[in-house]
Amino acid sequence: MQEATIKASSRKLHAKYTPIVFAFYMSMIMAFLMSLIIVAANSGITDHYLNQVIHAYRIAMPAAFFCILVVRPVVMLMVKHTIRS
Repeated sequence: MQEATIKASSRKLHAKYTPIVFAFYMSMIMAFLMSLIIVAANSGITDHYLNQVIHAYRIAMPAAFFCILVVRPVVMLMVKHTIRS
């Protein structure tokens, strides 16, 4: 049991990578959801809907990743000023 715990924890990234990992996961999820919605709104749900979504996602995901990396510190500061500690 202890050996399995050691192996699992050794595969995890160091905590200093938290902002990058957060941005990666957030951009993956949000870019995909937004691609689904925007393609449906612009083109409707056609036979080529999923191909159009994947094409839009390939553009949106990297853009969302870098935007989140840039915007996250600003949002964290805004939250700090909004929430009572």
